[in-house]
Amino acid sequence: MTSVTYGYKMFKYFNKTYAVSEQAPPPDVKDAFSLFAEGADVMSADQLLRFLHEHQLELDYTAEDSNRVVETVLQSRTQNAECDSDNSGLTLDEFFRFLFLVDFNDPLKSKVHQDMNAPLSHYFIYTGHNSYLTGNQLSSDCSDVPIIKALQRGVRVIELDLWPNSTKDDIDVVHGRTLTAPVTLIQCLKSIKEYAFVKSEYPLILTLEDHLTPILQAKVAEMLAQVFGDMLYYPETDLLTEFPTPESVKGRILISTKPPSKEYLQSKQFKDSDSERESTEELSPCVISELEAAAADEKSDGNDVDEESLNARDKKPDQQRAPEYNRLITIHAGKPKGPVKDHLNVVGGVRRLSLSEQELEKASTTYGSDIVRFTQKNIIRVYPKGTRVNSSNYRPHIGWIYGAQMVAFNMQGHGKSLWYMQGMFRANGGCGYVKKPSFLIEEGPDDEVFDPKKPMPVQKTLMVKVYMGNGWSTDFSKTHFDAFSPPDFYTKVCIVGVPADKVNKKTKIINDDWFPVWDEEFEFPLCVPELALLWIEVREYDMHEKDDFGGQSCLPISELRSGFRVIPLFDEKGEQLKSVKLLMRFQFK
Repeated sequence: MTSVTYGYKMFKYFNKTYAVSEQAPPPDVKDAFSLFAEGADVMSADQLLRFLHEHQLELDYTAEDSNRVVETVLQSRTQNAECDSDNSGLTLDEFFRFLFLVDFNDPLKSKVHQDMNAPLSHYFIYTGHNSYLTGNQLSSDCSDVPIIKALQRGVRVIELDLWPNSTKDDIDVVHGRTLTAPVTLIQCLKSIKEYAFVKSEYPLILTLEDHLTPILQAKVAEMLAQVFGDMLYYPETDLLTEFPTPESVKGRILISTKPPSKEYLQSKQFKDSDSERESTEELSPCVISELEAAAADEKSDGNDVDEESLNARDKKPDQQRAPEYNRLITIHAGKPKGPVKDHLNVVGGVRRLSLSEQELEKASTTYGSDIVRFTQKNIIRVYPKGTRVNSSNYRPHIGWIYGAQMVAFNMQGHGKSLWYMQGMFRANGGCGYVKKPSFLIEEGPDDEVFDPKKPMPVQKTLMVKVYMGNGWSTDFSKTHFDAFSPPDFYTKVCIVGVPADKVNKKTKIINDDWFPVWDEEFEFPLCVPELALLWIEVREYDMHEKDDFGGQSCLPISELRSGFRVIPLFDEKGEQLKSVKLLMRFQFK
């Protein structure tokens, strides 16, 4: 075992040196090596394959795969004349290093593996809110840059708010009745075309919240057709009785917007459009008043928040829609006027219903079963409440536990809620579509549906062991965490899911060590493992200030692979750190 020395300057004149030993294989790794190598000093390719099958439960691995692993590790050996290592297999140290290779020991499957031939309503879909905003909801710029970033991360629902430009002859994308600076629709569409399928080949849904005249709607339809070409999907009928499947519309762009006909608009259920009501709800009256005053002051300077935009909330939706626009709409959107309960019927064509996080939480206290039943065929989109002007987010499980498919998030921020969202959609190969568990899709034998508030028995228990971590000394400066000594790391291990499954635990603190070894195990009984996420965060303990952030990862428990796993950690914005990893073990019982 070798050691690394770190020197720190204390009180300007006094130097203190820390010698930190590099990590050795933990006892569990030594035991596994000894067992599968059958007591020998090296593990052969055949023995490694048995380890992969029996310990890691990687039944898809073949003899060719295990031979490739051994060859890869052997090629990395230092060419030393004095080296007398057996070339027929892996030594203990090489086996230990193999466990840190993400390509072979990732905690999740890297490819799409779920059934993609069910209707869209049977999936949770990675959904953005006001996808064009670069920052806060009131005064940040609108741009295609955040749209591109969202698509590169696998987001499958992009929201565009469409308004007439200042001369009323073209279309801007802008957050209405705010001081946000607009971006042209055509620029957004061109970027969407270029990046729509770089991360996922499954359908991209554009939710268009429009405040346009029929003439401008026709212009939007023309733009969509010209820019997207064959990518643009045209539904076979005006109002579908079942949504298409992700597989059947792979590589296509679907449009979702307000109802397409006079009759639909005049119906009691959807008298108000999605955009009219949502835009009003997103801003509190005091904020609107401030913006109106700011707009009046700046009107002479050509500010984009003009009187027509500010008064749009008082206008009635157009009673006729441009036919070219109508025929593009696959997912008909609507927003209820009056009690939510009155709009949760499942009769007629399928549709999308939009609710704020507050509306959903309030309705779920009384009508939870009706919401679940509605989402078996229809789609619910949940969006952030209006007071989240700093583009923060809510806990996504308030929607997921009731089957809501489009839990819309501000992707430009960061924080725990967004980490949970990113963790959920690492499932199914990161394609942006995660199949809902069967209890959210099907009714029970007595026509009952899932009730997350009802007491539930434990279905399975997850055992999580945190061995060690490394990579901080590579990715961070020597004094990033502590100016006078190496960091004091600990790991938080938490379950996020239905209320019955929520729990937080943490390891002991390892003082003054860039290569912490915890070797601690935690047990998590799970009532609804299908909706549970394992959230892992490393922090550096600080006695006098807030503990420093050292990386995090969020993993869907339904897809965790058993055995020894290496967990790459991510920064606060969700970008993977270059070197920081944890060695852990997962077991189910």
